[in-house]
Amino acid sequence: MNEAAMKHRQRILSHLPGRLSAFALAAALAGCAVGPAYQVPTAAMPAGWKEQKTAEGWLPAAPADALDRGEWWKLFGDATLDELASRVQVSNQNIAAAVANYAQAQALVRGERAALFPTVSLDGSGRRSGNIGGTSNAANAFSATLGVDWAPDVWGRLRQAVSSAQANAQASEADLASARLSAVGDLATNYFSLREADAEIVLLDQTIEGYQRAFEITSNRYKAGIAAQTDVLQAQTQLVNAQAERVGLQRTRATLEHAIAMLVGVAPADFNLPAAQWTPTVPGIPAGVPSTLLQRRPDIAAAERAVASANAQIGIARSAYFPNFGLSASVGSSASRVKDLFNASNTLWALGLSVAQVVFDAGAIGATVDSAKAAHEASVARYRQTVLTAFQAVEDQLTAGAALAQQEGLRREASAAADKTEQQLLNRYRAAQVSYTEVVTAQAAALSARRTLVQLQVNRQTAAVALIQALGGGWQAGWTGETPPAAQPISLRSAE
Repeated sequence: MNEAAMKHRQRILSHLPGRLSAFALAAALAGCAVGPAYQVPTAAMPAGWKEQKTAEGWLPAAPADALDRGEWWKLFGDATLDELASRVQVSNQNIAAAVANYAQAQALVRGERAALFPTVSLDGSGRRSGNIGGTSNAANAFSATLGVDWAPDVWGRLRQAVSSAQANAQASEADLASARLSAVGDLATNYFSLREADAEIVLLDQTIEGYQRAFEITSNRYKAGIAAQTDVLQAQTQLVNAQAERVGLQRTRATLEHAIAMLVGVAPADFNLPAAQWTPTVPGIPAGVPSTLLQRRPDIAAAERAVASANAQIGIARSAYFPNFGLSASVGSSASRVKDLFNASNTLWALGLSVAQVVFDAGAIGATVDSAKAAHEASVARYRQTVLTAFQAVEDQLTAGAALAQQEGLRREASAAADKTEQQLLNRYRAAQVSYTEVVTAQAAALSARRTLVQLQVNRQTAAVALIQALGGGWQAGWTGETPPAAQPISLRSAE
């Protein structure tokens, strides 16, 4: 309400009778609000993703609104992961805590909204009294009173409080989405790492089998007197080291299995994830335009809602400059008999208006307002920092995805070459053309290349998970979109 409108209302109200004027004043001012209008804070917005423009193979994202925003993990096409993700949604304790926090925030909104309405109370009492040891008869006294109290929201303080609570509840909803995104993201990362361990164990089993044959060959050659004992010892060293590596991988797998058990909310002793064949799949994930990130990342949504709540707090602080109005009404009756309580002659009524205004507070209200403004500025800064951090995370994962895709082709070539080198040197050793040291070196290089390829493949999957998380997991605020290209499986074995 502007100053001219306020003066006009005051001139009209000055001609009304005293009591009527007071009640009309409260009603007339009920639409006045002293808080600043909320404006969504601005943030620096790039026209597009740098890495999509510069990285080879990246294309602009196409619209994809058909994707179910809640089940992004299904993009990887793994039924076991899908089942585990559904268990996380129900049993993860961090998610359960976030659900409870959201329910609490919603209850606080209902509590703040209730303050907008009158409170009605009913009081009743009964008493019997007399003199102890006296001759007078005992007397009864009964009373009943119905009272109504209402503090009109003249300056919008209560409405601002409701708005603040609603913004906090929406921020809590975004926090819940963040908790789900984090829990399922951790699950996917641990799950893919566990499947990598399974794949490496299979590789080591095949390698150990080959090393065992090489050990037997060198032992036979040594017994026949055509090979040195050092060849046998080198073959034995290769075999035992590979067996030790396998034990270490089993330990890593067990640790990852325990982590997955914790995420699905069960004790590790009650959880078992059998080994299975792993076909790593890297889904195509369109990043869209940067502006969509502001709607799809729950932490950005939570930060923006925190700004809205802080803005409402400025209005609440400013309302202390203005008087508080209170309206009350009551009707009651008293009698010596219960049935007489309802007689009109025993009924009393009352209406009241109260006004309270701070006259002097040595600048306390002004300090509170300044504090609320500073808190608002701080929340705007945190929002902008959250946006910048989100842009960095997306760019980082776009870079990682592009680089890992290129590395995979190179590593596959290297693994194929190492496999051929190993086989050729082993054949030449059998023909007594090279020393066994060269065979050992080739075997170590071939095993390293195979394991590096497997690790690179799982790194592509975890990078895809990280990109999905950086993009918000497909989540979109209800108060504020994209189907990816088809997923492509990648082979575990190096090309021949």
